[in-house]
Amino acid sequence: MPVSHIKYHLPYFTPEEVERMSDRQRGKLSMTQEEKQRQQACGFIEAVGSKIGFPRKTIATAQNLYHRFHLFFPRKDFSYYDVSLAALYVSTKMHDTLKKPRELLMVSYAVRFPELAAKSKSMAGEVDMDPATVEQDRQRLLAVERLILETISFNFTARMPFPYIIKMSRSLRAPKKLSKFAWRLAIDSYRSLVNLSYPPHVVALACLYLAALLSSFEQGQVTVPAGLRNAHEIAKFLGDHGQWEAQLQARVEDLEEIAHMIIDLLIQGSQNSNVSTSPSTPSSPHPFRSSLAANLNTQPPPIPYKFDQLMRLKIAMRETEHLPRTRDTLGFGDAQSEAEAMLLGRNEGTVRFLFVPPGFAGEG
Repeated sequence: MPVSHIKYHLPYFTPEEVERMSDRQRGKLSMTQEEKQRQQACGFIEAVGSKIGFPRKTIATAQNLYHRFHLFFPRKDFSYYDVSLAALYVSTKMHDTLKKPRELLMVSYAVRFPELAAKSKSMAGEVDMDPATVEQDRQRLLAVERLILETISFNFTARMPFPYIIKMSRSLRAPKKLSKFAWRLAIDSYRSLVNLSYPPHVVALACLYLAALLSSFEQGQVTVPAGLRNAHEIAKFLGDHGQWEAQLQARVEDLEEIAHMIIDLLIQGSQNSNVSTSPSTPSSPHPFRSSLAANLNTQPPPIPYKFDQLMRLKIAMRETEHLPRTRDTLGFGDAQSEAEAMLLGRNEGTVRFLFVPPGFAGEG
């Protein structure tokens, strides 16, 4: 039995890999239940992060770390509270917005138990929790933190789509209103699994494409200042093959796939605008769970599009879109991926975490 193993950091997975790995960790949950839990966790991260005052990059990275964690670890084994807070803690380290675990916990209690926070006599509004409970939660947070660090192979690099939206908006000569819309869609993208499969510049371009589609679909032409393109022109430009694919290092097929994933998220939001929290989350001893649902309204305001309008857009896109492209995996096949996943969270032998797979530029 080998005493030393090597695990390579894979920054992205193909959509097929994400689906396969998610299926493995879903357990007895239905896909609907899994998605509901995913949105609850993202709402919780948003609520805690906003209450503390974290920048968007910290909140978004934490949401992506949460998604990544459950590619490797079963949902039934972890409370989404614990994983969400541990993901926030790791994200604060990645973006130099560090807070101590206890600070995160105390804010999370105020979010989870608003009725207790209202009774607090503390100037900071801290909930009066049993010290033993706080310590147990802190230890659990630190234990999950270690597992999250293993899922990213201790690679603290985090690239975001937001700066690319600004740069690509200038390149495409997009109006400021459209750029702001794309920025908001990029925020929403972190509630989905999009950022596990695509690099940030592609996500940014897809958000600009979708913003143009949503702004132009079933809408008349809008006059924009001289030198700028309107939404119709940008949607048509990015919806066809062209030199822009080589210049911007993106493919139209990927933009269409990402757009569909974000539209699906918007459709879900249009059907159920209030993300609620299940009162039966495992591995958590605290009472008053149902109160969290009413306190997760700190999410960003919803995109103002109705279900039927979004469905018509999806149908229209399907009629004209390109065939999905085949993507090569950075992994080494299912057997290798499963073997590497089995190493996470164990103390058997030595595991070396390397940032770059063999054969790639930059391997040192």
